[in-house]
Amino acid sequence: MAQTNVNIRMDETLKKQFEHLCGELGLNMTTAFNLFAKTMVRQQGIPFEISLRTPNAETLAAIDDVNQKRNLSGPFPSVEALKEALDA
Repeated sequence: MAQTNVNIRMDETLKKQFEHLCGELGLNMTTAFNLFAKTMVRQQGIPFEISLRTPNAETLAAIDDVNQKRNLSGPFPSVEALKEALDA
């Protein structure tokens, strides 16, 4: 099969982090990109979920409570005291 070159641009810090992770996984960047491309072709789409992780109403309310210092409990003197409060 004929080979071709593909050039991409990315942030230098991201490249270093990606190279390090690939190395930890026993891959190089070329192999990682080829895995991604082959998986995309096989699945006919991005092989992972892409989403805006928008918190639901309950989570947004809890975040607001923390920011406003409302409905807080603790600190707890021990893990056991925390567990008791959670079970109550």
